[in-house]
Amino acid sequence: MIGVKIGKAIEILEEGDNKTEVLVKINDKHDKAVNYNRLTGRVRIGDDLLLNTTAVDLNLGTGGYHFVLSNLDRPSINLSPGGHIMKLRYSPFQVKVCAAEEQESIYHEVFKTFQSLNHMPVVIGTLHSMLPPIIEVLKANNKNIKIAYIMTDGAALPIDLSNIVKDLKEKVLIEGTITIGNAFGGDLDCVNIYNGLIAAKDILKCDIVVVTMGPGIVGTATQFGFSGIEQGNIIDAVNDLGGTPIAVPRITFADMRKRHSGMSHHTLTVLDKISKTKAFVGIPKFEKSKNEYISSQINHTSIQMKHKIIHIDPVNVTSILEKSTLNMRTMGRSFQKDKEFFITAGVAAQLGIMVLNDPQLDLLK
Repeated sequence: MIGVKIGKAIEILEEGDNKTEVLVKINDKHDKAVNYNRLTGRVRIGDDLLLNTTAVDLNLGTGGYHFVLSNLDRPSINLSPGGHIMKLRYSPFQVKVCAAEEQESIYHEVFKTFQSLNHMPVVIGTLHSMLPPIIEVLKANNKNIKIAYIMTDGAALPIDLSNIVKDLKEKVLIEGTITIGNAFGGDLDCVNIYNGLIAAKDILKCDIVVVTMGPGIVGTATQFGFSGIEQGNIIDAVNDLGGTPIAVPRITFADMRKRHSGMSHHTLTVLDKISKTKAFVGIPKFEKSKNEYISSQINHTSIQMKHKIIHIDPVNVTSILEKSTLNMRTMGRSFQKDKEFFITAGVAAQLGIMVLNDPQLDLLK
């Protein structure tokens, strides 16, 4: 069930085209709330707002603020024109989009005539916080590279929640965004990962694609109970369409949870048991003890036989990330406090550049 309360907007903290952050007063308590303008219209100071307070009630991390369910002072909103594909289907918030592939879309024929991704590199992460280091390293290697970002529905569904994406777009570091499944709000919306990849190549005309979920991964401390498990299926989708998948391993030595120490059990599970086809996996050359620990983890799986593991000196990647002005944080930790995590993501980007420079790089050898 959900927690619902009425609060009054007392201050507009930040207002964009698609998202407004507002300070609300509930009884005698002040809290922050997020309003998605495309769902519930604009908010003004003094408005009474119906709020979903569940995340704050549960003291969650990424989603730890209220969300506006309805503006009680302006409850009626007119339907925008165009599109017939529903996202958040059969929920009170089902939202209509004009999906890139639907029949009334100007891009409909693109999907009917698609042939292949032609070895296009696709960097596949499992956490939204992997996105900034990947983009930073790609752009540092080639400032003219055209990058598409595909956001899956494995975590947050509205792309407008992401301050990372907002920053990347404002700095013109990505060509465009595509939201797939029940995620919505990208420059393009697509029904699934397959058409999202096609749109990246043949509509946005990008050189390389980065795929991650939005903020707020789900985990349960069980082998298969995490939303990042989608990485395995995405690897297979990229191979199905003739692309070159590059899986970003989740590596950290700053997380105190043993299941995430070294190479996370999420990555071990995906690469060992979920993906049915091969991917490039870049592992940075850290100090000897750390690489020995990662190797010991991998050696207990079939990953070496299933995938193409490449060990890369991270000196250049580290230098790039140390100079970055992008906001890099994961699980509350900065680059300085979790270097291995961010460097590993950057190494995946470096691997993407290698594939881009040599499209015939043989994944099967």
